[in-house]
Amino acid sequence: MSTPTNDPAIIAEELILLDADLGESKDAVISRLSELLASAGRATDAVPLRDAALAREAQSATGLPGGIAIPHCRAEAVVSASLGFARLNPKVDFGAPDGPADLVFLIAAPAGAGSAHMKLLSSLARALVKPEFVTALREAPTAADVVALVDGVINPAPKAKPAVPAATATPAAPAPTAAAADDAPKHIVAVTACPTGIAHTYMAADSLVAAGERAGVTVHVETQGSSGSTPLDPALIASAEAVIFATDVGVKGKERFAGKPVISSGVKRAINEPDVMVTEALRASNDPNAARVSGTAAAAGGSSSSAGELGWGTRIRQILLTGVSYMIPFVAAGGLLIALGFLVGGYEISSNAEEIVINNSITALPDGGMRAYLGAVLFQIGALSFSFLVPALAGYISYAIADRPGLAPGFTAGAVAVLVGAGFIGGLVGGLIAGFVALWISKWKIPAVLRGLMPVVIIPLFATLIVGGLMFLVLGKPLAAITNGLTDWLNGLSGTSIIILGIILGLMMCFDLGGPVNKAAYAFATAGLSVTDVASLRIMAAVMAAGMVPPLAMALASLVRPRLFTEAERENGKAAWFLGAAFISEGAIPFAAADPLRVIPSMMAGGALTGALIMATDVTLSAPHGGLIVFFAIGKFLWFLIALVAGTLLSAFLVVFAKQFVKGKNAPTEEALDPDLVTA
Repeated sequence: MSTPTNDPAIIAEELILLDADLGESKDAVISRLSELLASAGRATDAVPLRDAALAREAQSATGLPGGIAIPHCRAEAVVSASLGFARLNPKVDFGAPDGPADLVFLIAAPAGAGSAHMKLLSSLARALVKPEFVTALREAPTAADVVALVDGVINPAPKAKPAVPAATATPAAPAPTAAAADDAPKHIVAVTACPTGIAHTYMAADSLVAAGERAGVTVHVETQGSSGSTPLDPALIASAEAVIFATDVGVKGKERFAGKPVISSGVKRAINEPDVMVTEALRASNDPNAARVSGTAAAAGGSSSSAGELGWGTRIRQILLTGVSYMIPFVAAGGLLIALGFLVGGYEISSNAEEIVINNSITALPDGGMRAYLGAVLFQIGALSFSFLVPALAGYISYAIADRPGLAPGFTAGAVAVLVGAGFIGGLVGGLIAGFVALWISKWKIPAVLRGLMPVVIIPLFATLIVGGLMFLVLGKPLAAITNGLTDWLNGLSGTSIIILGIILGLMMCFDLGGPVNKAAYAFATAGLSVTDVASLRIMAAVMAAGMVPPLAMALASLVRPRLFTEAERENGKAAWFLGAAFISEGAIPFAAADPLRVIPSMMAGGALTGALIMATDVTLSAPHGGLIVFFAIGKFLWFLIALVAGTLLSAFLVVFAKQFVKGKNAPTEEALDPDLVTA
């Protein structure tokens, strides 16, 4: 392997700092190494390189056991794949479990780095799990010695192959017999992957392989990283004792491992505790009740749990968010079409849209002519799409628990919830019951001849029967009573009570920007649209307006006081204008991730004010999404704008005040900001 000839060597003496004091924070170290790379012509600008590395750092700390840190990123500003190295004195905390780091590599790759570069960088990452290499770095007297050490692991000399005389060539090995196959040593398969796919992916892989050697078991790892991956041989997967998923992102081709005992964790645990994970995997291979990878094969085999190392609190949150995520497209399509129907045919179209569509056509128009007919068609299409809201919610909650066999009982539970009047709450409860019943049935011990029928017949049949019976005979009426009581309570709210509800919804929408709290408030609002009473329409207006505040406020703040924000944040602020106007709360996530303690409370304050004003002025909204684009679906549009502007101004003022006068751990230093703006 060699460095591409058109580019400079990945590491050079001018990219190395030995026994350097670079400050007390990892931000300062990353900033200094970014400047080092930029001054050597490895990056066009130090600021975007630093920002990209810090953004990766915000996802998860890059400190590793043994006093090592590997901040890394891919960025447009990087000219060629490069390594900046600092041996620190004093050490700096990079979030490792055993203390601060004294050896820091800043791994910088171009945004479109080719596989050759990524393999070189991954080779370094693999070497950092070897104690002898780390010791040599600490003892290297000069920068030239460090270059030689690093070059030795990323460009190893090819090993000479001994010549074999033709007369003594080894004969081909005989095919393994059945007995030999039975005596084959145990092995485990694993997948490692991190968000960037440069360093942790490969270090975790090598750590697991080394831990397997210590435990007397072979570990085969598929690294799903930036330098590409070679999928594991299906035969290896089929014969493996267990599987380890050490990933911070979704596993590609997870269904290949269906039915295997599984140990799941983030990628850093495989670096920090590889021996523990291998031991857990071996233990799981002998435990018939161990968690297994979900999928059709798992269901057929009698198990489809995929909890692994995840706690049930996390699992339940993921399950509910899965249902809500799959529900939202039905809400968006149906709600917007209903709003268009109102725009074309008037609000009275809701009372007889179905009758108009059935009894009329283009050539036989109803009273009101083409406008009434098209309005009725739009409204009816939207209403039909909207009717899938609760069944989709319940169906995909069940799917998240029991995979495909859970779909039929889940959708049925949702349909029953609609029929008995249990609504959104009934869909949540029914989906959970359907999923866990399907999961329970999948664990039944049945004759091998019937296992093929489990996922397509037995599980859906019995799970649907059980959850349907429970919903009709036991739970339907109580859940309907709760839903009706909640609806009556909302309709009865007035004065201070409705304003308090607006404040609560505003706080929820701005708390985690698309996370579970935000999604809970949004799902609560959209579920009420199927009722289309005034209280529900006011709730929808409060939720949408409050959700627009965070990106608009951060866009305004970064425009008014740019020196308080990094260059990357100022660029994000430009895009946030559109994102906020279109009701995409996630536009504020880069700001909140970089400085949560000052940004999130500021946004919540503005969202609460907007929610309260929406409720106080009786603004309504009949569309579930779109922001200002669906102005036609907003009742009292002027008050909607006033409430939105008020919340935006408050949040922008508070975040500027906080950044100006409140010290924050994640605040950018003046050195991290644009020098022209700092001195302005």
